[in-house]
Amino acid sequence: MMKHFDRALRWLKEDMVRELRGMWPLLKSYQTGLLLLTGLAGYMSARCPILGWSLLLNLTGSLLLAISGSTVLNMVYDRDIDARMQRTCGRPLPAGKISVPKALALGIALSLAGMVWALWINALYGLVVFAGWFFDVIVYTIWLKRRTAWSVVWGGIAGGMPVLAGRALGLGGIDWVGLMLALAVLLWIPTHIMTFSIRYRKDYESAGIPIFPTHYGERRTQLIIALSSVLAALAMGAAAYGIGMTWGYLRILIVLGSGLFFLALFSTMHPSRKIQFGLFKYASVYMLGSMLLVMMQGI
Repeated sequence: MMKHFDRALRWLKEDMVRELRGMWPLLKSYQTGLLLLTGLAGYMSARCPILGWSLLLNLTGSLLLAISGSTVLNMVYDRDIDARMQRTCGRPLPAGKISVPKALALGIALSLAGMVWALWINALYGLVVFAGWFFDVIVYTIWLKRRTAWSVVWGGIAGGMPVLAGRALGLGGIDWVGLMLALAVLLWIPTHIMTFSIRYRKDYESAGIPIFPTHYGERRTQLIIALSSVLAALAMGAAAYGIGMTWGYLRILIVLGSGLFFLALFSTMHPSRKIQFGLFKYASVYMLGSMLLVMMQGI
């Protein structure tokens, strides 16, 4: 009897592991991790984590759940688009690896848990987290993504909410530094999304998604990406000044920002998809490095 019970338990564990492995890609771990990092940086820019480690752990858990939930819900809603795009047709939902009801239940559960937790921690923090979820799922994905290329702006606003939420929790309010940090992320988002829209233009067009390269031309889109990258560096520089970043860290930030500026300038003078993708990769490194510097300053 015990032998059969152990075998059944082992099969159950194996089935759960397979289920979790199948659902993991729904969370977009790289994107989720980077947004979570911005939230931690926002918090640490206002409060030393050593003095507020309990609050930091609460922020990490609530923000991780809320971001993951919105990501899953986005993939549920966009599954028909993903199925028509070569780049995304292998994702769990269009490939039929995960059922829609399971993914929907997961997205709702994660979202509710994250937002309720955030509101329990602090009302203002919870409202900012909810705003990020609302802009991402409702405004960007459901309302605007299939209607206008300018939806990218609202996607950028959603992307800037985690760092603003973290700063608001650490500070107890919203200040201009938090807004600058959020603006830096907002301006970084077009570098990410528009570069993908250039690289996979045919995919987006076949899926019927309005994008800047189609409506405004590839050259103009490249200029917007370059300008957005430079403005993101300036916004981050202003935020670094506002938090009183020490000269040692500030020098590293200036070097990183200079690299972004010159790469953006080079991409406008010698436009090509290869250089554009190089700018996209460096902009991601810049944003990651900048947020790490903000965190180190907070320690």
